[in-house]
Amino acid sequence: MSGGRAVAGADGALRCPWALSTEDYVLYHDTEWGRPVHGDDALYERLCLEAFQSGLSWLTILRRREGFRTAFAGFEIAAVAEFGPQDVERLLADPGIIRNRAKIEATLANAKVLAGWAPGELDALIWSHAPAEPGPAPLSVADVPAVTDASTRLSKALKKAGIRFVGPTTAYALMQACGLVDDHLADCTARGR
Repeated sequence: MSGGRAVAGADGALRCPWALSTEDYVLYHDTEWGRPVHGDDALYERLCLEAFQSGLSWLTILRRREGFRTAFAGFEIAAVAEFGPQDVERLLADPGIIRNRAKIEATLANAKVLAGWAPGELDALIWSHAPAEPGPAPLSVADVPAVTDASTRLSKALKKAGIRFVGPTTAYALMQACGLVDDHLADCTARGR
């Protein structure tokens, strides 16, 4: 894989090597990963999905995304905040999602916390941790960190606010996925989009 540098796909476009293993990844890489995401519900969805991904392949989550959206009321914070114990049992029986009690309970608890926030407050908190200046473009996958000082600060801020299941690695994955940082490789066609 060219030492972790961008690789040409079937269409000849250079992409981050991880994006070429499946068509699902190609589409996600080209149209979504690293592009700015705003809005409390949209960021809540990404936060939840990153937490569910912990310990698993992102492809597992990506392929179940619609199942997650159906199971969790489209990740509308106000709707999920109304879920109760019967919903936990329903979700534990749902084959369309990852059936992990701790992650399900964290998703519901986080919605209950966020339902008490002012509109835009989650968006503002997350985006306040975006670096003021972009760092150097990574030349290879070896140059892409798993954790940064900014993701550690974001993790601490979210935890202090009562948000669960968001360690520094999960926070950095969120920052990458939602465009707070651009970790597309320097010669990747999606860099800077």
